[in-house]
Amino acid sequence: MWWVLILLLSLASQAQSLEKLNMCMDAKHHKKEPGAEGQLYQQCAPWKDNACCTANTSAEAHDDNSYLYNFNWNHCGIMTSKCKKHFTQDTCFYECSPHLGPWIQQVDQSWRKERILYVPLCQEDCHSWWDDCKDDFTCKQDWHYGWDWTTGRNRCPAEASCRKWTDIFPTAQIMCEKIWSDSYSYTNLPKSSGRCMQLWFTGKNPNEKVAEYYLNHAPWQRAIPASLLLLATMSLSVVLL
Repeated sequence: MWWVLILLLSLASQAQSLEKLNMCMDAKHHKKEPGAEGQLYQQCAPWKDNACCTANTSAEAHDDNSYLYNFNWNHCGIMTSKCKKHFTQDTCFYECSPHLGPWIQQVDQSWRKERILYVPLCQEDCHSWWDDCKDDFTCKQDWHYGWDWTTGRNRCPAEASCRKWTDIFPTAQIMCEKIWSDSYSYTNLPKSSGRCMQLWFTGKNPNEKVAEYYLNHAPWQRAIPASLLLLATMSLSVVLL
């Protein structure tokens, strides 16, 4: 009987790993399952071979008046194009990526049931994002919460004045980690490390291998061999009795 439990536990572990390696989160615009989307628009195109976003979502990600979240990027004046391209890429990454499984967490929110938390970003992507936005303006550090939505689009709350980007986000790390309430985790890892997620890439999606690495090194995954060893020991004890 113990050997059956060992086998079932091992199979369950493998199935869970495979599912987390290629999945879409349960959120507002995501597909139920990832798949090919040959018509993804501009900056979302790198995900066309396997995506959690539709072609329509990818087009809306590039629109300042997008219906996706009614979010106003120009809440403190017109956002520069060099800064805006990073938020477009960030949106494509969030909506389209099928390899975020290791960092998906359940949430109790009206517009989504799951979110990402502490996704390790490659250093180059975080710093280039901050560098290209450092001359822009904003009024808030956490863009997930606390806006004035009375007009249907986000505006700065009455108590928050527009300030230079670097006053709100003094470092690249603070920006990447705080702007979406810890969706991302800052790292010192370069893209060549294979241990960080890339917002910007061309060709084959490099993030699948990164997700696989973190799945194999996740705490719950490391606990599986110990569980199997415990069950094996118990099984041997029963046989010897």
